[in-house]
This record gives sequence, structure tokens and C-alpha cells, in this order.
Amino acid sequence: MEKRQADSTVTDNVKDCLELLEIVNDVKPTQNTEVCRQQEAQLLREPWQHPLLSPYPVEEFELPTSLQLQELPLFPQWHLPLKVMTSLMVSTFLYTLLRDVLQPLVTQSRNDSYKIPILVMNKVLPWTSITLLATVYLPGVLAAILQLCRGTKYGHFPGWLEKWMCVRKQLGLLSFLLAALHAIYSLSYPMRRSYRYKLLNWAYQQVQQNKDDAWVEDDVWRMEIYVSLGILGLGVLAVIAMSSLPSVSESFNWREFQCIQRTLGYLALLLCTTHTLVFGWRKWVEPKHYVWYTPPSFILASVLPAAVLLVKMVLSLPCLDRRLEQIRRGWERPHSQ
Repeated sequence: MEKRQADSTVTDNVKDCLELLEIVNDVKPTQNTEVCRQQEAQLLREPWQHPLLSPYPVEEFELPTSLQLQELPLFPQWHLPLKVMTSLMVSTFLYTLLRDVLQPLVTQSRNDSYKIPILVMNKVLPWTSITLLATVYLPGVLAAILQLCRGTKYGHFPGWLEKWMCVRKQLGLLSFLLAALHAIYSLSYPMRRSYRYKLLNWAYQQVQQNKDDAWVEDDVWRMEIYVSLGILGLGVLAVIAMSSLPSVSESFNWREFQCIQRTLGYLALLLCTTHTLVFGWRKWVEPKHYVWYTPPSFILASVLPAAVLLVKMVLSLPCLDRRLEQIRRGWERPHSQ
């Protein structure tokens, strides 16, 4: 009897709260708006958290069966970014596996499968990371080109572009995650048993060749610049990722938030792209790196980020940047469609 009365009390108060929300929001009960649906779902799922229902505190497991809703989908905004990341990782893994493991096995009968856990993965992670980072800023570039062509900002973007722009935050966070994993994998290189064996072999070969010094100036400079750019790029990505947290972003005004996300974002993309190119150094023109007539992974990884940066530089020219700023402030080209 007491349970029945408690269920009736909660149900009545939820209904009263829904009616009050309809009055406050000036929404008729017959209007099936998105706002109404969201508020009703929130009240039915968590009525104990609403101030209007605070005099009747109940736990979630005490809700009557009639108020239980179907489970909502988990992380709906992450579905597309995770699918994109998984597709990129699988394709880059297969490409790297073909070049670094299958090619030596077929042509030289050499088993290099030990490279898969660390060396192959440490090529897949940065390749996928920089590609995801480029996809964060590519839709903004496409939107700017579309606005310049239309001569107005009062037009809907294509549906695929709007959907793409809505998941840029998730793509950026996944890019930062993979970049951090890439840094950890790189730091683990000296701890590998295979690296120690190779180091001993190099030392033995140096003794056999009667070399007192194995110093290579060109290779030293390449590694120093390469590592430095990688650290800087990861640091800038960390700042951007932290600014995406709601508790942090709420402390910025719109101009500050835009400066961090846009200016620092393009700086991070520039640093990471330069990091990739310096890694290649002179491998661009050395035929031995084109295994089975396929280009090295760093070349393919730098194509999309370099294209985004190039288009952004063109859009930053004074003539285009000034017109784009006018369009975003409301200017329209005469007779624009």
C-alpha cells in the first residue's frame, strides 16, 4: 500500500512539473518539439534532481515501472569519429605491415614480425593522429571557400559538412590521444630487447671497420629537430585538449576560446606536419625507401595536413581574408544566390 502511494506521489509530481514547464516555456502540450522531449525525458529519468521535485527525494531504483524509459544510446557524438579513427588505423596498419613485414619476408625470407607490436604501431599512431588533426580544420577551410563562392553567410551548408563540423571536437581529442600514445611508444624504444641486440651489432660492426667515431652530423641534426618539433606539437595539442573541457572553456570568452582553438590549432598542425617532414629528411629522393614502388608512410601522412595548411595560407591573403571577414559580419554580394 505504501509503495503504491509513493509511486502515485512521484507520478503526480512529475506530471505537475511537466505542466509547469509547458507554461514557463509557452509550449502547448500538443507541440512535439525537441525541447519538450528532452525536458520530459530528463524529468522521467532523473526526477529526484529537479528542484521542483526536491520535497520528494527518491532514488533511481525506487521509480515506478511506468516511468522507466528505454536506455539511451551510449556516446552518440563519438560514433562517427571512432569509426573514422578505426578505418584510418586499419588501413595504415595494413599499409605499414605490407612494407615493413611482408616485403622482407617475400623478397629476403627475413622474418620481421617482431616489429608489429612496437615499430609498426608507432607508425600507425602518428599517421592516424595527424590525419585526424587535419580533418579537424579541413571542414572550416571548406566552409570558408563555400562562403566566398556564395558571397553570403546566410545559407545552409551541405548536410555532410554540418555533420562533419559538429564532430570536430571529438576528432581533435582522438588525435591528441594517439599523439600521446605515439610519444609513449617512442620513449619505449631503448627498452626493447631487439634494440639492445641491434646496438651490440652496430658496435661490433664499428670495431670490425676500425672506426673510432660513429658520429654522423646530418643524422644528429635531423633527430634533434625532429624530436624538438614533436614535443612542441604535443604540448600545443595538450593545451587545446584542456581548453575543450567544459570547466575550462567556460572561463574563456568567445574571442579567447576561438584564439586557442583556431590559432593554436593551426600552429599544432604546422608543427606536426614539419615534424613528419623532418623525420623523412632525405628519404624523399632515396629509391631504396620506395618499397614495391610504394611511397614511405611519412609522405602519405603529410599530404592532407600540407594541403590544409596550403589552402589556409591562400585564404589568409589580405584580399581573401578581408572579403571573408566582411561576409562573416553580414555583408552579401549583390544578387548572390
